[in-house]
Amino acid sequence: MRTGVLAQKLGMSRVFADDGNHVPVTVLLLEGCQVVAVRTQEKDGYAAVQLGSGATKVKNMSKPERGHFAKAKVEPKKQLAEFRVADDAVLEVGAEIGVNHFVPGQFVDVAGTSIGKGFAGAMKRWNFSGLRASHGISVSHRSHGSTGQSQDPGKVFKGKKMAGHMGDRRVTTQNLQIVGTDEEKGLILIRGAVPGSKGGWVLVTDAVKRPRAEDAPYPAGLKGALAPTGDEAEGPADAVPQGDADVPAEAAAQPESKVEAPPPAAEKAPETKEKKTAADDGSSNDAGSEG
Repeated sequence: MRTGVLAQKLGMSRVFADDGNHVPVTVLLLEGCQVVAVRTQEKDGYAAVQLGSGATKVKNMSKPERGHFAKAKVEPKKQLAEFRVADDAVLEVGAEIGVNHFVPGQFVDVAGTSIGKGFAGAMKRWNFSGLRASHGISVSHRSHGSTGQSQDPGKVFKGKKMAGHMGDRRVTTQNLQIVGTDEEKGLILIRGAVPGSKGGWVLVTDAVKRPRAEDAPYPAGLKGALAPTGDEAEGPADAVPQGDADVPAEAAAQPESKVEAPPPAAEKAPETKEKKTAADDGSSNDAGSEG
């Protein structure tokens, strides 16, 4: 079981499919989603990761919150959420999850706080049909009618559907499909509507009623995960010339002197012969003068 992500709802839009049909999508922003803390079986009795997302000012945080982020050595986050994971899916503190955590075509569950509607009547809140709009009904066409029985039981049962506060509660929408992602802008496009208002925070997890996508990264899709892989592949080749920096200057200069030593030796050989020739000429001239 993988971790989910903590994203911010930007609003709704549409995209056009390959066949020309337009698909309504909800746009989610994944900004700075980092691991702030971890829970392990040995220490806490369960495995989970605590994620933080969104930037905030330090002055708006309490001292305990500042210490919590300082211990993790991550920037202060605006929102925190905890996700249960498998023992082999626990991430390191400070790891940042990117939009590549999800793949197009994958199904997810989105949980958030629904838009508050205030005090609503029974017709709007529970889809009651209301009373008759004609004979015998006066000024109570949208009322919910009777709420109990007779003298026995003589009370209204708990949980009776009546008028009251509507919305502003945690709602989970299941089996929503990922239409696409934008890694540069950190956007996730989900088909259909998700609970919450614009600017609200939602939790996006793998669908519990469907198998996880085969090409979905496990244990998580970390931001910039592809770049380090390329650097690691190029690392050993670059390490050969850079490794000489730790070697003393004399030892590093030895291979160069060995390579350049033969040409000077070959150049000096003709000079010695010329000098000997000049010396021989001088000696012959001296002998001739003496003669």
